[in-house]
Amino acid sequence: MTRREALPLGVSLSCDIEFRPNRRSPYRARVRWVDPHTGRRCSLSEAKETEPEAEAWIERLQTAAQGGIDPATATMKLADYGANVMTLAMRGLESKTLDPYMAGWRLRVVPALGHLPVVMITNGAVDRVVHGWIADGCGRSTVKNSLAALVRVMEQAVRDGIITQNPARVVGWQLEYKQAEDELDDPRALALPTWDALVELADALVERSSDNYRGWGEVVMFAACTATRIGEVSGVRVGDIDRTTWLWNLRRQTTPGPGGLIDKGTKGKRARQVPLIEEIRQLVGQRLDALEDDPAARLFTGPRGGRITTAILRDATHWDEVVTRLGYEHLRRHDLRHTGLTWMADAGVPVHVLRKIAGHGSLSTTQRYLHPDARSLTEAGEALSLHLSDRHCAESPRLRVV
Repeated sequence: MTRREALPLGVSLSCDIEFRPNRRSPYRARVRWVDPHTGRRCSLSEAKETEPEAEAWIERLQTAAQGGIDPATATMKLADYGANVMTLAMRGLESKTLDPYMAGWRLRVVPALGHLPVVMITNGAVDRVVHGWIADGCGRSTVKNSLAALVRVMEQAVRDGIITQNPARVVGWQLEYKQAEDELDDPRALALPTWDALVELADALVERSSDNYRGWGEVVMFAACTATRIGEVSGVRVGDIDRTTWLWNLRRQTTPGPGGLIDKGTKGKRARQVPLIEEIRQLVGQRLDALEDDPAARLFTGPRGGRITTAILRDATHWDEVVTRLGYEHLRRHDLRHTGLTWMADAGVPVHVLRKIAGHGSLSTTQRYLHPDARSLTEAGEALSLHLSDRHCAESPRLRVV
C-alpha cells in the first residue's frame, strides 16, 4: 500500500477484492488510481472479515473520490476525525463558548461515540446517547454544549462529503427536562405507587433479560428502597455496609468518563448515610456473605462482573418495553430514586432527615417530595374539624339550671 494522500477530485478508481482464506480477515479490498498531476500510481487497501464489508469500504472510497477527500478520513473514527478537523469545526467561537463545547466533546461525546467510524454514526445512535446523558443526570446546558460540539464536527463531515446529512441534529430531547421539572413539582407523578408494583417491576425485568440474571431485579429493589441513583448503587462496596446498624456509608458513584466508566465522589461531593430497610436486608446480607473476604468488592455487578450504569440496566432488561407493558410508560431508572424519596416522605420521615438521606444541597428540593396526597388532605381537614369541635365544646358556657 502506498502512502495515504488526498484523492484528486473526480479521479477514476480501479477496485478489486482478493480472497485470502488463510487470513483472519480474508477479504482484501483495494483501490488504485493514477495521480493526474504526477502520473504516479497510488493505491490503498484494507482487510475485512466479510465480502459485504469489503464492498462497502470500496463504495465509501468511491464516494470520497468524487469529492476529493483524504481516503484515510473517509473511514476514520469519530475521535480521530474530530481531532483532525476541530479547529475548522469550531472556527468563529469565542473562548467562553469554545471551552464548554470542548469539555462536552472530551467528557461525553468521545467516550460515547468516539470509537465509531464517522460514516456509521446515525441519528438514532446520537438520540440514544443524548437521552443516556439525560438519564445519567447531566444538566440541560451540559447536554446542549456536548451536542453542539458533535453537531459542528459532523457538519464538517458533511462539508467534506464523508456523509450526506448531519445525524447529530436530534430534536425533542429538551422535552425530558420539561418532564423532569413537572416531576419535581409533584414527585409522585412518576414514582411507583406501591411496594407490590416495585416487586412486579423487578421480577418482570429479570424475566425479560436474556440471561435471567436476578441481580438486575435486586439493583432495582435496592435503588428504590434506598432512594439512590443507579450510579451510586454501582459504586457501593462491601466495606461501605455496616450490618450492625444497617447503614450504608454512601461516598462514591460510577459514571462515564474519559476512556470509559470511572468511580468518583457523589453528586455534590457529599458523603452521606442511607438506612437499609428490613425489606432488602436479606438480599444485601446474602451478597455480603458471598463477598465478606473482600471489603473492596462491589456489592452489585453485572452477570459477568462488570460495572452497572443506567444505560446497561436499560439495555440488558429491555426496560422501555417492560415498563410500557406494566403501564408505566414514562418510568425511567432515575425514577426509582423518586419512588424511594416519595415513600419516605409519605411515611413521615422529617424533612431535615430526608434531606440528609437524599443528599440534597437545598432544603427546597427536598420539600417538593412533601406534597400531600388526597388522603392526607382529607385527614388534615378532619383533624382540624375535630380540634375545633373539641375547643368549641370546652369553651361553651354550661347551661344554668333554674
